[in-house]
Parts: sequence; C-alpha cells; structure tokens
Amino acid sequence: MLLAIDIGNTNIVIGIIDNDQVAFTGRLATDKLKTADEYALQFVGMLNMKHIDVADIEGVIISSVVPPLILTMKRAIKTLTGKVPVILGPGTKTGLNIKLDNPAQLGCDQVADAVAVINKYPTPAMVLDMGTATTVSVIDKNKNYLGGLIIPGIRISQDALSSSTSQLPRISLEKPEKVIGKNTIDCMKSGAVYGSASMIDGLADRIEDELGEKVTIIATGGNAESIVSVCKRDVIYDGNLLLDGLNFIYKKNNK
Repeated sequence: MLLAIDIGNTNIVIGIIDNDQVAFTGRLATDKLKTADEYALQFVGMLNMKHIDVADIEGVIISSVVPPLILTMKRAIKTLTGKVPVILGPGTKTGLNIKLDNPAQLGCDQVADAVAVINKYPTPAMVLDMGTATTVSVIDKNKNYLGGLIIPGIRISQDALSSSTSQLPRISLEKPEKVIGKNTIDCMKSGAVYGSASMIDGLADRIEDELGEKVTIIATGGNAESIVSVCKRDVIYDGNLLLDGLNFIYKKNNK
C-alpha cells in the first residue's frame, strides 16, 4: 500500500493506494500550528476508522503547496510508519517536460495532476484543479506542460463577495434550477455555478484556438464536481487525479 498526502492551502488530502487503485481518501483541515504528533494521531484515527493497518503501508509520498508544513509532515510520517517519505519537488523524477520560463515555479499539485493526465488521458489536454485557487494547466499533444492560468477559487470569490457587501450572505455551491435567479440566493448560486461553468467553456475555446486543435478537458478539486455538470463542453471529472499522479511519481522514483 502507498500512502499519498497532498497538503493544500485549505485541506490535507490523504489517500491509500493499493494495486494502483485509490482504496480510501480522507480530508483534514490544513493547520500550520499543529505539531507532528498531532498530525500523526489524526492519521492513525482516520486509518483505523477505515480498518487500514499502518504496518501494511509500504511507501509514502507527499505533495505540498504549504512549505512550512513539509518538515512537520515528514516527522509525522516517520512517527506513524517509520518510513522516510518521497517529497515531490525539485529533483523528483516525474517524466513531465515543463516548458515554463522557470519550471520550479510550478506548484506540486499541478505537477501531480499533469503527470496523471499524461498517463491516463488523450492529449492535448486542459486540466482544471478547482480548490482554494482554480488552476488551469495546458498539456500539448506531445505531453509537454506548456503553461496555464491561475484564477481565484470559487469559494474565495464568494467569501470575498459576502464579506465585502452588507446584504449578500454566504452560500452553498448548489446548482439553481434556472440561470436567471429570482431571489438573492439563487442569483448568487447561478453566478457561482453557471458563471464558473461558462468560464471553463470559454477558456477551452480560447485554448483550442491558440493550440489549433481540440483538447481533452479534465477537472478535479473540491469545487469541481458541482461545476462541470453544467458545462456545455464535455468535461471529465476525476476526483482522484492528484492521488493517481502521486502514485505514478512514486513508482518512477522507486524502480
């Protein structure tokens, strides 16, 4: 079994991968003040809840966009499993050719997503990771990572809207029955859901114009599922994309 951990700005996603299949996923709130022992206890509790024996974990890989937590997490994993984890970062073998001005600037989560895509889906591809931020990655037909976009996440945008106005509440990201809302809540939901879906459709058109060919569109992340269902374009929702990418990367570094 492989323990894959993705440390995001809002949540820490942990996954157990067995025989190349994601057997279990769980989420913890990201907290930079927690100690390694506290994280280890949380991991033990989550694994026990799913009847997973820590002794069955053969390897660990960590991806993090929160640098201060990397050392804490390494210590937590050492306490939990006795193993030294693979840390996704400079020097890690990924098989991904990154065509950026400075490849080191690419987030670990985007690297893992892209590695999963080039191993699972036809290219060229447009990859959306809809979490705290919405990132868009573009991969060409030769599986090169070309670049992309960074957009404020849907929840951040909605929270900013609510906190900056006196009469607009915090809403859930549920699809309203109609695009044209008849009350404040439905208007806000429509803006968030249909507005984001229209952004995806429009960006796909523009990216295809720039590449001169059709792209496979894949979406992942905590906010993706409710959005892609209303896109006019065909969008593949893959909730395990990042974990699958970490699995591919771990195997490449442990041959």
